[in-house]
Amino acid sequence: MSIETAKAHFRRYGIEDRVLEFEASSATVELASRALRVSLARISKTLSFKTEKGCMLIICAGDARIDNHKFRDHFYYKAKMLTHEEVIEMVGHPVGGVCPFGINEGIPVYLDESMLRFDTVFPAAGSSNSAIELTIDELFKYSRAKGWVDVCTVPEDETAAV
Repeated sequence: MSIETAKAHFRRYGIEDRVLEFEASSATVELASRALRVSLARISKTLSFKTEKGCMLIICAGDARIDNHKFRDHFYYKAKMLTHEEVIEMVGHPVGGVCPFGINEGIPVYLDESMLRFDTVFPAAGSSNSAIELTIDELFKYSRAKGWVDVCTVPEDETAAV
């Protein structure tokens, strides 16, 4: 179970009790937003992309979208997402629960600047009905991110971020 690997990851830091589990699905940004009663933007979604060496993860705000030009300018290749089957095999979590916690070894993780608008965000915790509230600094630390990137665009309507 992927949630167990995510919880084991958090156990190393003494925060596994902060993982939230829901009766209803939180597998999409919209469903997670409803389950947590927060704006779509504060849901941190984890996107998985193919690389020459396997894959990488980019965590961004729920209202953000990958900007192909920014992605190519930063990483020097075209953004291509993993298939559902590849996500499970390469990352270790199923689609709907993908997160940077308790993942397979050697996967680089990047955080997109779209999340810097918030004090806390809610990434998944390994299953399609879980999440954890983390500060931006905690997300950076616990995800073991390689760094911050600017590869997304967000809606111009700032009310989406409230």
